[in-house]
Amino acid sequence: MTGFYRTGCCETGGDDHGVHTVCAVMTEEFLEFSKRMGNDLSTPMPHYQFPGLKPGDRWCLCAARWQEAFEAGKAPNVNLRSTHIRTLEFVELADLEKFAV
Repeated sequence: MTGFYRTGCCETGGDDHGVHTVCAVMTEEFLEFSKRMGNDLSTPMPHYQFPGLKPGDRWCLCAARWQEAFEAGKAPNVNLRSTHIRTLEFVELADLEKFAV
C-alpha cells in the first residue's frame, strides 16, 4: 500500500517530512536511479510487508526525489490526477506535465 499514511493516496500532512505527494509510475530506469541514490525501492522487504516495486507500479514518491530524478534525466512518469497539489512547492507543473500519463 502506497502513500505516507499507507492509504493508497498521495496525501500529506505535517508529519510527512518527505512530502510523499507525487503519484509516480515506476520505470526500470528510475528504480535503478533511486537505488544508486540510496533508496532501494525494488528489493522486497518482507519484515516491512513491502513486496518491492517493479516497472509499471504506482508509488507515492517524495516530491524532492522526483525533482532530483528529473534533473538527472531519470524521472518516472506521473499520474497528475493522483498527485497532491503540494508537489508544486518543489516541482514545476510544466515539468510534471511532460511526464503525465
